[in-house]
This record gives sequence, C-alpha cells and structure tokens, in this order.
Amino acid sequence: MTTDAPIQTRQFRNALGAFATGVTIVTTRSRAGEDIGLTANSFNSVSLEPPMVLWSLAKSSQSLPAFLESGYFAVHVLASSQEELSLTFATRGADKFAGLVLERGKGEIPLLGGCSARFQCRTAFNYEGGDHVIFVGEVQAFDHFNRPPLVFHSGRYAVTVERPAEPAPPAADNAEPDSSFSQDFLIYLLGRAHFQLFLELRRDLERHGLSEAQWFVLSILGIRDNRTVAELDRLLWYSGNRVTYELVASLTAGGFALLQGSYDPHACVTLTEAGRRIVIQLVAVAKATESHAERNLGFGETQLLKSALRSIIRETDPGLPTLLSPTHPE
Repeated sequence: MTTDAPIQTRQFRNALGAFATGVTIVTTRSRAGEDIGLTANSFNSVSLEPPMVLWSLAKSSQSLPAFLESGYFAVHVLASSQEELSLTFATRGADKFAGLVLERGKGEIPLLGGCSARFQCRTAFNYEGGDHVIFVGEVQAFDHFNRPPLVFHSGRYAVTVERPAEPAPPAADNAEPDSSFSQDFLIYLLGRAHFQLFLELRRDLERHGLSEAQWFVLSILGIRDNRTVAELDRLLWYSGNRVTYELVASLTAGGFALLQGSYDPHACVTLTEAGRRIVIQLVAVAKATESHAERNLGFGETQLLKSALRSIIRETDPGLPTLLSPTHPE
C-alpha cells in the first residue's frame, strides 16, 4: 500500500488484528538525523475513521525527547521469527540498526522489514499518563504481511495458541465457602470494578464538563460518526444510557458535535474537530487506566478475564427492547 492511497476501514481492521499481544518495535528519526527505535508492548487502536493508534513510552526513556520532537513514528508488529530483533531493540546502548536493510517512510523514519504489520503515523497528540507519555498517531500508511505475530507471555516469547480452560483446584475438606457479599457476589464485584476503573476518566470528564452519557456518545462517534440519534440509542442501550435528541443537542451546544436534521430520531450526528480532540484525549486516559489496572495480571489472566466477561455478556444479553428493535418503525 502506498502512502497516497486511501486507507480502507476493513483492511485497516485486518492489519490491526495482526497485533496479538503487543510485541512491537517503534521507530522515529531525531532532529539530528539519528535513527531511534525501541521495543514496546503498549500498542492499541484508537479509531478506524480516521485510522488512529496509540502507544506509550516511559518518561525515563532516553528516547523520549526524539519521539516528542519528531512529527512521525512507525509501529512494527513483529513476526514470530523476529524474537532476536525484539531483544536487540529492547537493549539499551545496542547498535540497533546495524546490518539492517531499512526503508524510509514519512519524515524519513526508518522502516523495518520482515514484520507482521507496519503502521506509519503522524504524531497527532501526546498525553501524560502516570509515569508514561502516551503517543496518539494518525495512520498515514500501513502494510499487512500475513505473517504469524510474535507473542510475549509471562516473561517469555511464544507462539499464538488457544489456551485451554484450567480446572479449579479441589477444595479442602474443611474449607468454608466464602459467602461474603463484598467478596463473592459477582454483580457487586463487577459494579465495584467498573466504578473504580472509571474514577480517573470521570475526573477528566468533569474537567471538560461532560457527563458519562455524553462520553459514551462521543466514544461511539469516535469510531465512526454520521450516525442517527436512533442508531446511537440502540448502540448505547446496553450501557444503561439512553440517547435522546436533547442529549445530542447538549453536545452540539458544547461544540463537540454537529446535528443535521430536525427534532426526530433520524437526525444525523457527526463530530467536530473539537469533539475528535476530546475523544482522543479521553481514550488515552482510558487506555492508561486499563494498563495500570492490568499491571499485576499476567497475559493469560488478562485474556481469561476478558473471555469470561464476554461469556457473561453473551449469556445475559436480554436483547433489544421492542421500541429499539431495528425492524420497528421509528
């Protein structure tokens, strides 16, 4: 794919799917013309339209000034055969680019070969998240090579395989079941985890004068806008929020969205530039919060947790109420 060709949403989604666990090499070029690169495991997608990704770098990194000053960076999702390359770029002081055949991308950033996927990005925004700086990039070009990705799990490299469920250990004969409401009641645990995870984001919402319902609307529009009020209502009903014309109008009054149409559920909603900026900032905060919450979990535990939550969502899905059914006339 050339840098001038339009980025197709489906192709971009497929390329992002090559990222299995976060083993990447991020490169840039300093103002002095020095090639800079390091191994990172904090890569995430932000938006499909426009295509945007993010990653984070420790404030203590010697490479931080170069990434802050450069207007471009490249994220390389490593292939399973690139374990040695990953180790080289993770070693401080190593001659990382020695012997490598490089291509050049936007801003003359170095591009590595042999990877699973590759994203050339313009730095759109950076945000301080704890002891890291989060870089948000607008994807200018990407390549997807259909190579198996490199996996990093529990301090070791591995290949992508589905992990079987492990049986629970047998209970001791004298063990008493934990009947404490606060320790063993699933609804309470899920509710408390959601509340605590949302605290940091809620503080940022308050600084921008946004409610949770308004944030949910903006986050959906950040993935793809030009949606109707009725469509937003169907998408967000499961979060416990209802999207009304008045709610969207409040985002319009705040300069975050544009409302095209009269007072009806078919009015279309799009993001303004201010709306896109606030979505990017808040997604960066949410990703930093998620990474902080996962710091004591291994990769396997994180994936099992997400798999269990998806299973609960499937089993408890009540279906859309009649008034929200896509086949029901608005």
